[in-house]
Amino acid sequence: MHGTTDEFYMKEALKQAKIALDNNEVPIGAVIVLGDRILAKAHNQTELLNDPTAHAEMLAITAACNTIGSRHLHKCTLYVTVEPCIMCAGASFWAQLGRVVFGASDNKKGYTTLNPNIFPAKIKVEQGILEEECTSILDVFFKQIRK
Repeated sequence: MHGTTDEFYMKEALKQAKIALDNNEVPIGAVIVLGDRILAKAHNQTELLNDPTAHAEMLAITAACNTIGSRHLHKCTLYVTVEPCIMCAGASFWAQLGRVVFGASDNKKGYTTLNPNIFPAKIKVEQGILEEECTSILDVFFKQIRK
């Protein structure tokens, strides 16, 4: 097996963030995992789709639900490079994800700033996985758009 650690899956999310970066999107990537199987991979596509809801997490949740044929992702883990916004945290809540793992915090638009208690206790949240790498790709993007 190629590896089932949080770092492994966060690296997969970072690959998605790189695709977003290459497409001039805010570089956020997400993967949803069930056991050791990746159900969905996604990256931000708000510019491409002209859709403010086309965040990596939202696209990954939709794809994962379609893959397993259920609107609930009880035993799944969402790996996302940046702390989910309130919309994506809400979608994670409604999808009943088992776990949410994120890399970089978002002190401006992250859910913990607006509603730190959005997740019920049964959804385990972990943060800081590959935080440096997740922050770095954001820094690259924002430096590019300031030029």
